[in-house]
Amino acid sequence: MKVFGLEITRGNSANTEMPVRVEPPMVEAIAETSGVARPEPWMTEIGFGGGRGGTGSKRLPNVTARRAEQHGTVFACCNNIAGDLSKVPLKIWERKADGQEVRVRDHPAAYLLNVEASEGVPAKVMRYALVYAWALRGNGFAYGPRDGGGDLEMIEVIDQDGCNPLRAGRARFYDFTDGAGVYRRVPSRSMVHLRYMALDGWTGRSPLQVASETVGLAFAGQESAARSVSGAHSKAFMKLGDHYEDDGARTRNAKRLKDHLTNPNSDGIPVLGPDDDIKSLDLTAADQELLSSRKFDREQLAAIYRMPPSKLQMLEYGVKANGEQQAIDYLTDCLLHWSGLAEQTLALSILTRGERDRGLFLRHDFGALLQPTIKDQIEAVTKAVGGPVYTPNDGRKKLGLPPTEGGDKMNPAPNMTRDDSKDAKGKEK
Repeated sequence: MKVFGLEITRGNSANTEMPVRVEPPMVEAIAETSGVARPEPWMTEIGFGGGRGGTGSKRLPNVTARRAEQHGTVFACCNNIAGDLSKVPLKIWERKADGQEVRVRDHPAAYLLNVEASEGVPAKVMRYALVYAWALRGNGFAYGPRDGGGDLEMIEVIDQDGCNPLRAGRARFYDFTDGAGVYRRVPSRSMVHLRYMALDGWTGRSPLQVASETVGLAFAGQESAARSVSGAHSKAFMKLGDHYEDDGARTRNAKRLKDHLTNPNSDGIPVLGPDDDIKSLDLTAADQELLSSRKFDREQLAAIYRMPPSKLQMLEYGVKANGEQQAIDYLTDCLLHWSGLAEQTLALSILTRGERDRGLFLRHDFGALLQPTIKDQIEAVTKAVGGPVYTPNDGRKKLGLPPTEGGDKMNPAPNMTRDDSKDAKGKEK
């Protein structure tokens, strides 16, 4: 049939050939993926480790958080800093317009920072864990949600390995799993993020990561010393003769001699054949020098954390007589450095912008760390009352005593008083 000059026919669908679908050829992706079992090299260059030793040397141990904790000096430094900052009160103060500082006691964060951080978790445990992770890793994370009124509900330490900071422009977000097992993504306002040596203000770096080559050498020295002490290095060698019937007899005799030498209950007198010999191998001069160099490693690690040697029981740098001065140096050189960074970072997450504008700030009370004796305390209060600095009732309050009648009057200093009612000697009116 023709329509408008065109031939139209009804085709047989059974005999109609369908076009063949041509799939594009499969090619290998240019960007390779990185798995957990066999990660690509670029994965090890991100985060804490920075590769092997931070220098790309395959002979140095990896500088990781778990590896660093195994070194006694690193653990002692982190433990001292976290322990001393957590055992002193972290108080909230308000600076008035005239410069006077008044302690704020009714703020909800004061309870979370000093009594109970989250359900069943003491505040000291939370602060210790947060500061310890911060000193060791360069980053410390804690979840701080707020209620509908903007008040802080809790401060919960989370898994430090499972928190992933994200960035959208200048805004920061954090992916993590909270204590209830809920996966969350929260803004920086709901996260307490302590960061150390953050060159961009956000990306914290561990001091061990920055000085990774020195730290890697310290780890290598400790591993070598451990192998020497545990016997991983050869302590002796045995020379066996050729008079054995077969290889089985030779192997059995070698095993017998080795078991005899390594057995602590043996009498120390092995029975040898006519051609057998045992040679003992002592530590070489290089091994002994390596063991002595670990003292230098301790000094370097202490310097990284600004830790006085006396706090690491390196008593050759001081004696008991100057213990008070060592405590002052530890406070001024080490603790104030770490506490100042922690106080300002915590204030940004715990206090609102309006509270900070009003003059609220955080401060560690190191007076609780340097507790005086009863004798020193009474002498200091007595001098302050007669200074005059305190009223008698102020001094009694410092000692925990009740006020007395008439004790609110300041006692003037004896050399600052004058009685004008009496005439001066040798003068007439």
